[in-house]
Amino acid sequence: MSDTHPLLIIPHAASAADGCQQALQGLALPHLDRLLARLSPHPAHSDSAEETSFSPPHERALARALRLPAEDGRTPWAAWHRHQQGTPADGQAWAFVTPCQWQVSTDHVTLRDPAQLGLDETASRALLAIVAPWFAEDGITLHYDEPTRWLASGALFAGLATASLERVLLRDVRAWMPDAKQARTLHRLHSEMQMLLYTHAFNDERTARGLPVVNSFWVHGTGALPQPAPTLSAAPLMPTTLRDAALREDWRAWAEAWTALDAGPVADLLRQAEKGTPVQLTLCGERGALAFHTAPRSLAQRFQSLFRPQRLMDLRNQL
Repeated sequence: MSDTHPLLIIPHAASAADGCQQALQGLALPHLDRLLARLSPHPAHSDSAEETSFSPPHERALARALRLPAEDGRTPWAAWHRHQQGTPADGQAWAFVTPCQWQVSTDHVTLRDPAQLGLDETASRALLAIVAPWFAEDGITLHYDEPTRWLASGALFAGLATASLERVLLRDVRAWMPDAKQARTLHRLHSEMQMLLYTHAFNDERTARGLPVVNSFWVHGTGALPQPAPTLSAAPLMPTTLRDAALREDWRAWAEAWTALDAGPVADLLRQAEKGTPVQLTLCGERGALAFHTAPRSLAQRFQSLFRPQRLMDLRNQL
């Protein structure tokens, strides 16, 4: 994909969930329909995988657009984040570490939404100071980034495939754990952190204040940046409103978010296309990504787009 052409990546454009399928039935997206009628499929930048892949389709699409490694679970998002902040990654392997709560039941270990923990910067930094020495013993250095996300550097993260936080959110973590042989250290650290935090004063204080306890962490975005780091003239636009609603399975909010996207970024891209600017659009679901771009079309293709236009309802099963 050319990084000089505007690119809009839309995560969670459709889902196989019953609630989403019902929401799609009455969803009017006039600007998207007109845009799709103008664009041609771009198979080289479309892909499909299983819903169990560590990297969701929109992350794979974004990685390709940014010229980052797109191998499943091995896009170095943490190292890229440091690079974007103007902090050299120094060729090291980095990872995101998200403090979280694992809710244990008879047959599930569910990762609750870290945004619901009520962690502020002060509490997050205090927690980081508690756990950092344990990580340091395994050659992992932790750095504060934001309340529900830290940065970590260490040789462990070189080549280690990890599941996106989004994949495991509100799901059973056991299906998304890194390979046991590759990640023995992480598996042990998970156990040690649960034992350490179970009776720690940090959580006692949170419980007394009616706040959820923090008893574990999730590692994601692992790897080292290619050298030299990629440079881009224009970054893709990837709004997350559909994703946020879909992860909560709030399909009414999802439909409202689609209506707003259609009237906003999609309409903007359509206006650029109508002025003759080459544009790119990638629609993503839980399994696949469908890419479209401005390209010369034959007369037959133009007639087909006029009389048999592609709409989201026609494409949903490919996402």
